[in-house]
Amino acid sequence: MCGIVGYIGNRDSIPILLKGLKRLEYRGYDSAGIALIQDKTLSYLKKAGKVSQLQSLVDDSTMKGSIGIAHTRWATHGEPNDINAHPHVDHTGKIALVHNGIIENFGALKQVLEDQGIAFTTETDSEVLVQLISALYYNGDTITFEEAVRGALQEVVGAYGIVAVCADEPETLIAARLGSPLVLGIGEGEYFLGSDASPIVEYTRNVIYLDDGEMVKLTPDKHVISNIHSQALVTKKLTEIDLSIEEIEKGEFPHFMLKEIHDQKHSISDTMRGRLNFEDGNTHLGGIADYIPNLLSASRIYITACGTSWHAGLIGKYLIEDYAQIPVHVEYASEFRYRNAIIDSNTVLIAISQSGETADTLAAIRKAKELGALTLGICNVVGSTIPRETDAGIYTHAGPEIGVASTKAFTAQVTVLTMLALMLGRKLGMAKDRGQNLINALNRIDEDVATILDSSSQIRAVAKQTMDANNYLYLGRGINFPVALEGALKLKEISYIHAEGYPAAEMKHGPIALIDENMPVVFIAPHDETFSKILANIQEVKARKGIVITITDHPTKELKSLSDHVLEVPKTHHHVFPITSSIILQLLAYELAVLRGCDVDMPRNLAKSVTVE
Repeated sequence: MCGIVGYIGNRDSIPILLKGLKRLEYRGYDSAGIALIQDKTLSYLKKAGKVSQLQSLVDDSTMKGSIGIAHTRWATHGEPNDINAHPHVDHTGKIALVHNGIIENFGALKQVLEDQGIAFTTETDSEVLVQLISALYYNGDTITFEEAVRGALQEVVGAYGIVAVCADEPETLIAARLGSPLVLGIGEGEYFLGSDASPIVEYTRNVIYLDDGEMVKLTPDKHVISNIHSQALVTKKLTEIDLSIEEIEKGEFPHFMLKEIHDQKHSISDTMRGRLNFEDGNTHLGGIADYIPNLLSASRIYITACGTSWHAGLIGKYLIEDYAQIPVHVEYASEFRYRNAIIDSNTVLIAISQSGETADTLAAIRKAKELGALTLGICNVVGSTIPRETDAGIYTHAGPEIGVASTKAFTAQVTVLTMLALMLGRKLGMAKDRGQNLINALNRIDEDVATILDSSSQIRAVAKQTMDANNYLYLGRGINFPVALEGALKLKEISYIHAEGYPAAEMKHGPIALIDENMPVVFIAPHDETFSKILANIQEVKARKGIVITITDHPTKELKSLSDHVLEVPKTHHHVFPITSSIILQLLAYELAVLRGCDVDMPRNLAKSVTVE
């Protein structure tokens, strides 16, 4: 969740570290801090709030140094204040550390250290690490800083990505990971560290992705990677990152979220590029080609994910069961890992994650692999942990997603699942023309998205009329029930309006009690076999004076007469409708959030990548 940056070389590290923090701020923005070493002296500053507040402190300081670490925090242990901000500094004032993760046994370790007379200044679990390193380093034995860090990590239980420096070894920077991502950038006479590649790409495209249980010792001209426990040296291949600066900047848009909504004019097509076979009415997904027989013969498929990715998985269930008739179970990763699910060698687990670093999803993958299941990943970030740990997978190619509320990553995930369902269906005898009809609709999606984006002013007008509502209800049927869930989640995430998504028919079993003249109710109403039933549900809401907002591809006279607002999407295939209608819901949430003065890209209490359990 937190963002980590590190630098060692010959440049002034401050601009590099601060720019890196700004690019990682989507990972957490409760506080930020920086620590530098210059002339065997450690200096540091930290501040509750966003990176801009830290920037002001640094600008007013005389800090300098060519070795430094920095951190932007999403709080777990300890409230988000100045004291609990990272970096954490040991009791000698010579060692500083930044940490992403959770130390599960921090209480026991803290008690041992306090018994030794070490005083703690924060409420965090992370401080235990820096104090433990210090206790080992300054215990009277002659050990190196690297050895002290290694010894400390061997005592902790939990997850971590750390970077640490010591004033008594001013030419050394140590980093390590277990469960939290770290990327090492290789420059000429300099090294860069980041929780992902975004702080690094401006300086070098050559990176190494550290794996769990690895640590690296950096000096300005050398890097040495080793196993934390065995101390065995590890040789890693360089990876060239395919990422441009433009992709991780807002450009002319006021928010990353709006930019990423507009990116869907191309990101969905990018995800499909080279994968559609018009002649055969089929798709080609090269990343899983060797495992198609396993999918076709599977007794069951589990789809596991968290948050928005879970909603994509629900849509995938409808599609795979419809086209391929293979049983699919969709599970929250956080629940799946703790229950006795039926898993064997005929089971396939499909894990979905934008970041590829979601802790609960990774744990679900590892559990499934231990029990003999085939594991496949659907992921957006090349080189992340999930693609490396699954047996095979499919990249979404949505491009970097910075806004905390997922938009283009979601539609790319649904697109991949649509292609996967189609491929399985065609392999199992689904009619060719049925596949071609779906592919033709997918091929028109750029035009459809452009049409939707041109309707932004109409969506904004609806938002203006409903911005004071305290509650929203989203209703859909069949494959569009998950769309309702996702629409409600988007609204909650960025506007702080309470919202629920429900199957439309289930409204009568409870939520209808909430409906009055102040309650907007959003209906996802494609012109499919459920259309007449949706009309009946709309009438039930109108009878209770609810405000009806309808999203449809077929605005009939009756539908218009029953609705207070109709937001139209282009007519399309009923299995493409969940993608296009979701973009309407993204725009509605965005406009409501802006009107209510919310911080769209950095909604309170949230972070982009959940790397803690």
